[in-house]
Amino acid sequence: MMSSNKSSINKVVLAYSGGLDTSIILRWLQEEYNCEVVTFTADIGQGEEVEPARAKAIKMGIKPENIFIDDLREEFVRDFVFPMFRANTIYEGEYLLGTSIARPLIAKRLIDIARQTGADAISHGATGKGNDQVRFELGAYALMPEVKVIAPWREWDLNSREKLMAYAAEHDIPIDFNKGKKSPYSMDANLLHISYEGGVLEDPAAEHEEDMWRWSVSPEKAPDTATVIDITFENGDPVALNGERLSPATMLETLNKLGGANGIGRLDLVENRYVGMKSRGCYETPGGTILLRAHRAIESITLDKGSAHLKDELMPRYAELIYNGYWWSPERLMLQAAIDASQAHVNGNVRLKLYKGNVIVLGRSSSESLFDAAIATFDDDAGAYNQKDAEGFIRLNALRLRLAARKHGPIR
Repeated sequence: MMSSNKSSINKVVLAYSGGLDTSIILRWLQEEYNCEVVTFTADIGQGEEVEPARAKAIKMGIKPENIFIDDLREEFVRDFVFPMFRANTIYEGEYLLGTSIARPLIAKRLIDIARQTGADAISHGATGKGNDQVRFELGAYALMPEVKVIAPWREWDLNSREKLMAYAAEHDIPIDFNKGKKSPYSMDANLLHISYEGGVLEDPAAEHEEDMWRWSVSPEKAPDTATVIDITFENGDPVALNGERLSPATMLETLNKLGGANGIGRLDLVENRYVGMKSRGCYETPGGTILLRAHRAIESITLDKGSAHLKDELMPRYAELIYNGYWWSPERLMLQAAIDASQAHVNGNVRLKLYKGNVIVLGRSSSESLFDAAIATFDDDAGAYNQKDAEGFIRLNALRLRLAARKHGPIR
């Protein structure tokens, strides 16, 4: 007997990878909700073929017109990754938000398809312990307030691998057994990064295993000869590499390869999830690590002090909004407008050396540079800067310190 809540669902759009978990969810939705299911599979650069999901969905009884497989790589980098990098965004001092920034795009596309197909609900495979459930659902509600959300991991009792396998066998769900050793890690990948959780990583004192990493060589095994590259920025976004203009997705993909080959972008982090628990994960973000260093370098000569420092003050708040799933919130959009306005003159070139895990800035140049050699020089500045002016500047700034010291005595 279905509850009234279940009986109210007529059609649901499922974020579908074609893997075991989402295939089980697909069948579970059909059985438990007795509803029509639409599948959505996105290519955001995870490095796996997405087209096989079509054949799997058809085998599960999904109508061809209800199967959506989208190449979102360019949109992902252009409209999500690059805007985030304009703010030099990192979470808790280290994390480049590779998983976080993909979720609002997936939520957006789920809602687009729900409207297109007349669906009244969406569904996802995120668990009840993680951040992704929050990110998917906050995005969905912001874009379609009336949408219903079905999160099977919060409803069913299939809470072990054994139960999932038994359900698959009972309901004739095809299981792909990969040849060779199965990875002990839970992994998530897109064009910005690949993440690893679980296995030995659940002990924060245990060293990560070298054979875990997939995108990068270890710094010790990186080439002894450095790789030198030039990145050109326009309005804060990278547009050319070594003089060749590249699309956003191609730019990031190319930098991932260059960075990975030089041992760049590895991170072992214990982070604070939005739901309250601490989680240990490892990340590879080679291209993003390069872009962060390059963007700060071009900003160092094109942004004035006040703008640069204000951006640094706003960035942790902006990063937290993305991590917690508030990409589609009014406050993130407000911050984005300010960040984007700051990038109008962030144009020019940065030369970098990639060497054994390091990204080293060799130089930066811009026709809009605020760096004035005539003022900054230690040599005779020919009247460009009157050094005597510094005396009054210092005395005025010292006034409150002197008054306090006279009243209360010097600070010890």
